[in-house]
Amino acid sequence: MRERIRQLGAAWRQLRELDPNAIWFTLLGAVVGALVGAGLGLLIHPIAAIVFGLLFAFTGGLLVFSRRVQKAQFAAIEGQPGAAAAVLNVMRGQWFVTPAVAFSTKQDLVHRVVGRPGVILVGEGSPQRTKALLAKERKRLSRVAGDAPLHTVLVGDAEGQVPINKLQVHLTKLPRELGKNDVPKLERRLKPMDRGMPIPKGIDPNQANRPRPKPR
Repeated sequence: MRERIRQLGAAWRQLRELDPNAIWFTLLGAVVGALVGAGLGLLIHPIAAIVFGLLFAFTGGLLVFSRRVQKAQFAAIEGQPGAAAAVLNVMRGQWFVTPAVAFSTKQDLVHRVVGRPGVILVGEGSPQRTKALLAKERKRLSRVAGDAPLHTVLVGDAEGQVPINKLQVHLTKLPRELGKNDVPKLERRLKPMDRGMPIPKGIDPNQANRPRPKPR
């Protein structure tokens, strides 16, 4: 419990640096939650209104707080090499993420994700160079992936691209075409292709999930 409180405290201090308005949104969420809870509680008993109001206030504030933290983290890492990998690595569920399976000397990156939708190649960097990397990696994987579906995603804000703050949602909305037992089997089949894969100096996708304040 103490560790959880320390984590929340650290997240709150970090959030205040990245999003000064977070406190007002969090308070608004708590107030709305309290009103909803109190309204429901009054249908049962006046005392229940107090209990429900407190519970819903805490839940509403925590929900808004979590959303603001996530939004601030995405904003802090956006544009950094490996940002997409950082977002993919914290996805919940049956997802196997392998960062930087392909890259260029200009720090364009392609990451591989294996999940229920099949194999998803996620590219970040210059659209022109990254599209070429995606096509090359797709061709390479198609020899081993068999009948598994292959998807490509290009991270960015232009038309046809997926913003980094919507990347997780985009992947979860892809049709589920593999069974739960098929996903780890497919990952094991693809894993030998990663042996000896070097990563250019200066690129560390695993470090990109440490958000930093934007320069003022």
